[in-house]
Amino acid sequence: MSLKKLATVFVSRPCPPQGLERLRRHCNVVLNDSETNLTNEAFIKAIPGVDALFIFPPAPINKETLDIIGPQLKVIGTMSVGLDHIDLAECRKRGVKVGYTPDVLTDAVAELTVALTLATARRFEEGFQAVRSGTWGTRWENALWLTGKQISGSVIGIVGLGRIGFATAKRLAAFQPARIFYTGRSPKDYAKEIGAVFLTFEELLEVSDFVIATCSINETNKGLFGAEAFKKMKTSAIFINVTRGALVDQDALYEALSTNHISAAGLDVTTPEPLPPDHKLLTLKNFVLTPHLGSATSTTREAMCELTVDNILAGLNDLPLPSPAV
Repeated sequence: MSLKKLATVFVSRPCPPQGLERLRRHCNVVLNDSETNLTNEAFIKAIPGVDALFIFPPAPINKETLDIIGPQLKVIGTMSVGLDHIDLAECRKRGVKVGYTPDVLTDAVAELTVALTLATARRFEEGFQAVRSGTWGTRWENALWLTGKQISGSVIGIVGLGRIGFATAKRLAAFQPARIFYTGRSPKDYAKEIGAVFLTFEELLEVSDFVIATCSINETNKGLFGAEAFKKMKTSAIFINVTRGALVDQDALYEALSTNHISAAGLDVTTPEPLPPDHKLLTLKNFVLTPHLGSATSTTREAMCELTVDNILAGLNDLPLPSPAV
């Protein structure tokens, strides 16, 4: 694909080289090659006058940043499925196209969700600590030491049976749980494929052994998992979140875990990210955290990069985006 002019694209973070080289063949690419996220100040300093943005969460796109960039901006490609860092209404108002990367990361995130569920249920973190500290040998003769929970025969509750939720539920079905329940805005016909049954949010919390959040984040469900939600869950329940940190009131989660009101929690997302190393959640034995690894496989990140490049090149050429959000 050739462009009428050499457009300038700012890439906010290093990404897989093959996609980046393809972008360079058609555009003037300005790359932030730092291994760390740009500060807001550095991001704002880098973006004036660009024709396109290749970004990653949490790079903020709002009225202020759009004003700074200027009216020549044609397209934003975010290498993510989440869009909560972008003011879509403001982009639409200005005629700026926005592309994102759903579908290509579904399998990777579903695999991570299952892995995190298993790691939390089977107390991997506590086991690793026992191995590293040398206390393993003094404890393992106790038949109850580090006994965890198994998925087979359990009740699974999925909050949000979209692409990732359904892919996760299909994988967990192979472990032969007793039931799979789900909740969301409405029942889904495809849930019948795995025998999943729709419940209200409150009903799901009350009956599930594993409560797994895979729903998208919006203004109406921020803090959805707060004190009231955790009080409704079984004391033996395990909570998993792979969507966005803002879905969870982390103070309420700490209270629920530290008082054993729920059994354990495994998160791949927090607020903020990264979570400070002295955060009180990290003092708990029944808390497992991975550093937002949901889509972090080489295959998936390469596919996400290629789709982002496709979106940007299409937008610069005034063509329909392969994967449009706006």
